[in-house]
Amino acid sequence: MGGTFKAPKVTFKTMPVSVTATTTRVISPGKGARLTTSNSIMFSYAVFNGKNGKQISTNFGNEMVPMDLSSTEIMTGLRKGLTGQQVGSRVLVAIPPADSYGVKGYAKAGLGPTDTIVFLIDLVSASTPLAKVGGIAIQPVPGLPTAIVDGVKPALITVPKMPPPTKLVVQPLIQGQGAAVRSGQVIKVNYTGVLWKDGKTFDASGDAHAGAPDGGPVDVQIGTGKVIAGWDKGLVGRTVGSRVLLIVPPADGRLPADRGQGHPGVRRRDPVRDLMPRPEAST
Repeated sequence: MGGTFKAPKVTFKTMPVSVTATTTRVISPGKGARLTTSNSIMFSYAVFNGKNGKQISTNFGNEMVPMDLSSTEIMTGLRKGLTGQQVGSRVLVAIPPADSYGVKGYAKAGLGPTDTIVFLIDLVSASTPLAKVGGIAIQPVPGLPTAIVDGVKPALITVPKMPPPTKLVVQPLIQGQGAAVRSGQVIKVNYTGVLWKDGKTFDASGDAHAGAPDGGPVDVQIGTGKVIAGWDKGLVGRTVGSRVLLIVPPADGRLPADRGQGHPGVRRRDPVRDLMPRPEAST
């Protein structure tokens, strides 16, 4: 299961498909744990307009996508329709306008104000993120930046007044007690990024971003070029629950598409948000 094959054929025997409350139908039951709103999941999907059966989008045949069911920014109907379902299941979720785009609809996707959205979803995996890091504290080598972390605001990082290292530095500060991170895995991270030259913060998970308007951890796929090379090289193999200091030289500080540009990007855009953003008008 997962985004490695073409989307199954979905046939609408009658149209339009219209529901007044989010409705889930299990096509094939899984044997995994039942999802809760605390889970982050990996899934494959195809989404259709219930009015005419037209496919709007799919990621079957491509990479699976992550979604945090605790986020207030995901579509309300997806949270309702997936909570309680078992990992490994294939489900159909029909979502009315009240749980999706409301009276405004979503013209970009061809959805009118009364159209029901139908998702076909394969629930591939789920995890429950840690509330905070924990493990064995490690004394860093001298001469590295120091960090004060309170768990709420972006970390306060002090950069020493000396030339920066020319190669990637990976310094664990807390050795987590969880499993080792694998290449291709989606991990949830809190982070703060500062520039060596002046110590100014250029990006932080504590800033507002897709999925957390007040800031918070982000989901990233690691080891596959979706984040800067310094993250891919420095975080694969680290254990869940760790805190890691990365000093990233320019060669490892940009996404593949950003090589030669001046700003050190960390994340690509969230594909779930790009597919179906949750509008401000929805409830």
